[in-house]
Amino acid sequence: MLLHAATIFLSALLLFLVQPLIAKQILPWFGGAAAVWTTCLLFFQTALLAGYAYAHAVTRWLKPRRQVQLHAALLALSLLLLPIVVSPSWKPPDPSAPILRILGLLSASIGLPYLLLSTTTPLLQAWFFQRFRAAQPYRLFALSNLGSLLALPAYPWLLEPYLGTTDCARLWSVLYAVFVVSCALTGFFTIRGASAAPAVEASAADSGAPTLLPKRHIVSWLLLSSASTCLLLSVTNHLTQNVASVPFLWVMPLAIYLITFIICFDRPIWYRRVFFTTLTGLSMIVMAFRVNSLHLQSVAPLFALGLFAACMFCHGELARLRPDPSHLTVYYLCISLGGALGALLVAVLAPLVLKGYFELHIVLLWISVLLCMQVWPFGYAARTAALLVVLLVGYFDVAAIRVTTDGVLEIERNFYGVVRVRDWRRVAKLRAMYHGSITHGCQYRDPAKAMEGSCYVSPTSGYGRLLKTLEDQGKPRKVGVIGLGAGSLMAYARPGDEWTFYELDPMVVEIAERQFSFQRLSPVKAKYVLGDGRLSLEREAPRNYDLLAIDAFSGDSIPMHLITREAMAVYMKHLNPDGALVFQATNRYVDLLPVIRRLADEFGMQTAWVEDLPPRSTNGDFAFETDQVIVTKNAALLNAPLIKTFSQPARKRDDLKLFTDDYYNLFRILML
Repeated sequence: MLLHAATIFLSALLLFLVQPLIAKQILPWFGGAAAVWTTCLLFFQTALLAGYAYAHAVTRWLKPRRQVQLHAALLALSLLLLPIVVSPSWKPPDPSAPILRILGLLSASIGLPYLLLSTTTPLLQAWFFQRFRAAQPYRLFALSNLGSLLALPAYPWLLEPYLGTTDCARLWSVLYAVFVVSCALTGFFTIRGASAAPAVEASAADSGAPTLLPKRHIVSWLLLSSASTCLLLSVTNHLTQNVASVPFLWVMPLAIYLITFIICFDRPIWYRRVFFTTLTGLSMIVMAFRVNSLHLQSVAPLFALGLFAACMFCHGELARLRPDPSHLTVYYLCISLGGALGALLVAVLAPLVLKGYFELHIVLLWISVLLCMQVWPFGYAARTAALLVVLLVGYFDVAAIRVTTDGVLEIERNFYGVVRVRDWRRVAKLRAMYHGSITHGCQYRDPAKAMEGSCYVSPTSGYGRLLKTLEDQGKPRKVGVIGLGAGSLMAYARPGDEWTFYELDPMVVEIAERQFSFQRLSPVKAKYVLGDGRLSLEREAPRNYDLLAIDAFSGDSIPMHLITREAMAVYMKHLNPDGALVFQATNRYVDLLPVIRRLADEFGMQTAWVEDLPPRSTNGDFAFETDQVIVTKNAALLNAPLIKTFSQPARKRDDLKLFTDDYYNLFRILML
């Protein structure tokens, strides 16, 4: 029994440990987009479904000895794929079809090991039941989820701060080899013990005709498991895209999801049906009411409680409807199928059919309807309360969507996020572009001021001061910008300049040209290069830029692959010896200043941190509070009056290690 338990625990630990490890390897190749993680979860859920289907098929059609022989052969074959390091040949040449490329590279890199890890829980539970007929195997499912839960904090808090990505991959590969041996031994001793053991009392499934599964139970398994997965991914999307792109924020929802599995399957009595259905109903109402709030400190705990209540309801009902162990593999197959369908709906279907992140509104209403269905037999009072929950959630959902879309001139969505354009009327007469909750550029609607800098590129910002200083030198400038946004920096373009924008998302280029006039009114024609900015620069010959701006946002944080030592080497290749880099370091939750200072020191460069705190405008001008860091070897440039008087060196932290492609620790620079 201990061997079964230890193997299941180790497989679950490895299953969830590999998820952030492999996602971190490929994240820089797709611009650090938050949807990379959602797509990875789609792959993981689909592979889990395939693993459960495999376990069901072999236990149904093969004798125990053949099951073990086949599984041992596949385990041995999977060792040939170690270590789990993704080949650089999978780097995308352009931003097209990112989902298919991610699914392809994951299949080629970790497909077979992940599939075999996915089979372990249902397959070894089936072997356990074959060996120990009198014992119930369902508590092993709780043990599996405990291993998964422990893996989530293990990577960001125990491995990532001390080991690089390559070392983590090697460690994982060694542990996987241990798992292969353990799993093979479990199969061997299962067969040997089953053949040598005396006859035990048969289960209900062996005493006569096999019990039949009610179709309504199968439908309930699918609906409940898909609803909890949809809520998990929708809450993760909402927090990382609309509230804050805080590193590790996805760990919290996933941990809650797994904790509820542990509680419900380890001790089903812990699921108090009346209490959790009531808590779920109240939580759905409050979440629908507060869905548009951007205050992380209040929204994160609220959504955590709501996710916990809803997952306790869904997983508690799943545990309550579990069948006889003779149908164990069918049961787990339905749960994994529901999970895969939920991931497919959020990761693939939602971006195709929804203009904004509206899937959370739909899921809240969906769970409310499921709640109504489950409590319907409770009586008149329960039915009335459940119907009231459905009506209130629907009302708040519609109201929240109307607030999000009110006054919006255009809203589009793709793999890289949601882009909105809206006109401001109260604060200033501006047109603004948003990516999630972040402003990605503004333009004055007054034609006379259309080519003036505003928002985070105002004349008093680091951008404005540096570009004005370069202009005063009286020669044309070569400017490169990673991240187009609305194209606001082109307000500073002058005749003879050369401007190049590196933009990951083709949709941003289309909207910028359609809704903003910077390109049309500029005295120069800017060049657009589609694709991740760093990968594009790696492929280009040296460009000799006077200014290279790093202004690529994904939510509220700069993608980390743009502020590593290897990234700086790429920038230096394209920078004029007297030129300057400008990092947009404005951020609510991540302190980028010491990271940039560490990189500058590594390359023998100086920094000038321009903290722009503009006063409230009374003449119609508008500027954001910004933090922008100028990095250069040109001391004369930093001593220019416009820069020296209004800047200071970026903050330094001696305890912060240099960020590299193989090592960076976002937990160390959080400002929560």
